[in-house]
Amino acid sequence: MKKIIAAVFKDYDDAEKASSSIADYGFNLENMSIIKKDKDETKEDDETNGAVQGGVIGGTLGLLLGVGAIMIPGLGILAAAGPLAGILSGAVAGGVIGALVDLGIPEEAGKEYEGDIKNGKVLWSMSVNEKQPTEKILKILRESGAIRVNIH
Repeated sequence: MKKIIAAVFKDYDDAEKASSSIADYGFNLENMSIIKKDKDETKEDDETNGAVQGGVIGGTLGLLLGVGAIMIPGLGILAAAGPLAGILSGAVAGGVIGALVDLGIPEEAGKEYEGDIKNGKVLWSMSVNEKQPTEKILKILRESGAIRVNIH
């Protein structure tokens, strides 16, 4: 049975460190997602007539498929990587909560995570199956600075 591990970090660097450590342990990066609020959401580009630019998630997570910036009403521009980026791009009307519910996270928890993102925190998630050593993942997340870790 599939489970979703979700962690909240106070900054992107800690989330990236956790992803790198988990990948070093042998887990697939394609199952990891990160969402963060773009700090440069008001930056304008003269070449595109003032179109809003999004930030890019780099480093280890730059290797993930589906890296991009997505405009979510009420939240602004979010930088997203991994499976959640694809779900978010197809579910802009449902926003972050709808995308998290589609991923398998309960709506109440989704609301809490959306609040975390609004407040500048970083949401990290990973899809795992029952055969994977989730305790090791949880330990890495906590050691990397996660302020909250849950399994859904």
